[in-house]
Amino acid sequence: MVAWNKRGEEILGYSTEELHAVKNPEFAQESDREKLRAAFIETLVKGSGSLEFTIETKSGKKIPVLTRARACEIEGEVYLIGLSIDISDLVSAREKINEQMKEISRLNDLLKAENIYLKDQFESTSIRNEIIGESNSIKYIHFKIKQVAPTNATVLIEGETGTGKELVARAIHKESKRSNKPFIKVNCASIPENLIESELFGHEKGAFTGAFEKRIGRFELANGGTIFLDEICELPLNVQPKLLHILQQGEFERIGSSKTIKTDVRIIAATNKILTDEIKRGKFRNDLFYRLNVFPISVTPLRNRKEDIPLLMEYYLKYYSEKLNKPIKTIPKKIIKRMMEYSWPGNVRELENVIERAIITSETISLNIESFPTDERSIDDNLPLEELERSHIIKTLEKTYWKISGPGGAAEILKMNPETLRSKMRKLGIKRNNGK
Repeated sequence: MVAWNKRGEEILGYSTEELHAVKNPEFAQESDREKLRAAFIETLVKGSGSLEFTIETKSGKKIPVLTRARACEIEGEVYLIGLSIDISDLVSAREKINEQMKEISRLNDLLKAENIYLKDQFESTSIRNEIIGESNSIKYIHFKIKQVAPTNATVLIEGETGTGKELVARAIHKESKRSNKPFIKVNCASIPENLIESELFGHEKGAFTGAFEKRIGRFELANGGTIFLDEICELPLNVQPKLLHILQQGEFERIGSSKTIKTDVRIIAATNKILTDEIKRGKFRNDLFYRLNVFPISVTPLRNRKEDIPLLMEYYLKYYSEKLNKPIKTIPKKIIKRMMEYSWPGNVRELENVIERAIITSETISLNIESFPTDERSIDDNLPLEELERSHIIKTLEKTYWKISGPGGAAEILKMNPETLRSKMRKLGIKRNNGK
């Protein structure tokens, strides 16, 4: 015999006659029926019990309930007497709490990753936080920064080591709408090849040997902000397709996870190599290059903007004098002259080191450089004049990444009209390797 109260009949949507024709487990959703049968047996054995499950009404509506039942004997027969309570609100609240806990966990992971990253950034940050100079090349870079900063365009910064490519990237971020969001730097050459994918995209716990906990990757950390991929030419070939997918789709997966993560990140890449040459060597993907090369900016080497050297010397003199607590006040003109005659293969970074070292060794308020760096460049005097001219033009073009006209271009450096230079290149048979 099975009996239901009127409220039960109303909720389930069955008549009294229909209820007598249906067995109890059939009211439960299919996935709960075996669990309900096992609970009946356990209650009969133990004398009482309770269970959470979902009932399904005649109309198909599903209602989560908490049922408490007790076995009792009436006139020699054992009956189960139960009470079911609608716990829809409780289940909904529990689901919200679970979602909130997951979000708290995600934010905790993100905060932990940000703290670790910001600590590393703080410890490694150089004083090179300004673009110093008044040369046409520097003015042109400022112009290019103002052009591209308000957009979300991908930027490729080209230039020799030590020219200040990171400064340009930071300036673009600072002047963009993302300036109050993270600026995340990744040096692709400094991370071991077997770790770079995890560093960029993160991994789940147990994704590989040594993955003892979940890791938030740099792209997830940079969401809403800017990621600066320095020395992009060193990015392993097997990781390049994943970067290409982010550029195309704005999404990626952590290692060991099939869950797609959407990200809103502006990518700025930098290289000290000519990427078209790396493509020919099979070291860089052609399609990735075109995705990165949306807005190229070339940073001129210091030897081609020597008028900026005195300004840089004053800047670093002031900083390191205060930092090292040495009151160096002046720089002799002969030292400035010697510094401007040097070619600076290490560019601004090399000049900074020379100034810091000179402040340490100086004994008076006037800067003294005990040993000047020397140029290792040499010219083969036995070469014909035409070959010397050809070699000099090619070297200049390589330094400007084959930029001929405009500020910082080869024509400006060689003090030639751009059309005259093009004519000279045709005469001497000078062509870029890719035929451009």
